[in-house]
Amino acid sequence: MIIGGEAAGMSAAAKARRVAKDATVMVFEQSDVISFGACGLPYYVGDFFSDASEMSEFSPEQFAARGIDVRTRHQVTQINIEEQTVHVHNLATGEYFEQPYDRLLIATGAEPVIPPVPGLKEGLKDGRVYCVKTMNDGIYLKETITNPEVREVAIIGAGYIGLEMAEALERQGKNVRIIESASHPLAGTFDQEVAEWVMDALNKAGVQCHWQESVLSLKEDNDHRLLLTTDKGQYQADLVVLCTGVRPNTRLVRDLGLDMLANGAIVTDDQGRTSIPNIFSAGDCATVIHGQLDKAVWIPLATYANKMGRLAGEVMGGLDKHFPGAYGAACVKVLSLEAGRVGLSERDAKEQGIDYQTVVIKDKDHTNYYPDQSDILVKLVYETVSKKLLGGQVAGGRGAVLRVDALVAAIKGGLTTEDLGMMDFCYAPPFARTWDALNVAGNVAK
Repeated sequence: MIIGGEAAGMSAAAKARRVAKDATVMVFEQSDVISFGACGLPYYVGDFFSDASEMSEFSPEQFAARGIDVRTRHQVTQINIEEQTVHVHNLATGEYFEQPYDRLLIATGAEPVIPPVPGLKEGLKDGRVYCVKTMNDGIYLKETITNPEVREVAIIGAGYIGLEMAEALERQGKNVRIIESASHPLAGTFDQEVAEWVMDALNKAGVQCHWQESVLSLKEDNDHRLLLTTDKGQYQADLVVLCTGVRPNTRLVRDLGLDMLANGAIVTDDQGRTSIPNIFSAGDCATVIHGQLDKAVWIPLATYANKMGRLAGEVMGGLDKHFPGAYGAACVKVLSLEAGRVGLSERDAKEQGIDYQTVVIKDKDHTNYYPDQSDILVKLVYETVSKKLLGGQVAGGRGAVLRVDALVAAIKGGLTTEDLGMMDFCYAPPFARTWDALNVAGNVAK
């Protein structure tokens, strides 16, 4: 049995079905959409594509054809671990019933964080404040911004989704303002050097940015527009998009006695097992094992939801599989800029008490004589004595993020900066210089 029909849940269902051919595989999903990828929402809103259904990979009918019982609009209200049953509310009919399980996967995902700012909840109710989490969020937001009277849009939060929404709304011809309480965008994941490139890209596009500024209230002004009051000023807007992060959606299981992190993420091992027998968890509601730190961490990314869902499905079906570890590989496109990261940031290395060094280089992405050459920034974090790579971040034009994939393999393989300096990367004038930017960074490291 699986609770939650998005990335982790449906990956688990599909794999469990293939492994345990005689088992009953059942999925309960409280919405009417399954296999939905929220990562596509900013690009749907920005009109990079027009059919919202493309964000949902498969339908319940397609899973039924594979022998998987998917029940949408079914909300699990309680789990009885002694009897191994769940209580279910059929939201379509109002019926309540009990269903037994042998093995259970909790894949309830994450929910948006709504800051306790006066006026935000009221704005969410009247359709002038939007989160970006569900398919309906994207559909309603896209419909709203087609109104020509919606000209000024304020985005609260400058994480991955906030920055992607800035590009989407700028593409739709809106005047965009970002308000972020941290000192730079992507705080907590990227270091200052890369963040400064992101800030520069936003400024060049005319996005009004407010760093280290906190929203205190939201209300309607005398012109019937929204008025945002911060600790530094007041700003009018026609629409507010709330991108203040997510947290594990684990209220259903909070009293079961599961081991959890302080934020409510369910702690799992490298097989997706929780601290309670026969209960597994995967996706944004659960932890993953960090490949470098060898401990459970919460990294809510679609890649881990799919991989851990697949692996948990295999284990629930009877196989002995183990997750090889997460390295925090992540990327974002901010207008014309790409930025990616993997491994430990400089802040991570400090927190872990590691004796480390960093190197930051600025180079070109390909040869001078081939058209459209652009700058590229590489930052490496590495152990002082051994020179072993700990982390890396890259920013630049088209193709910059793909270099992070090489850093993933290098870090996982335990390579050093010297190894990176002589790594055999592809070369041709349209793609790189004879010494790629990663080679240069490795050779500059002391």
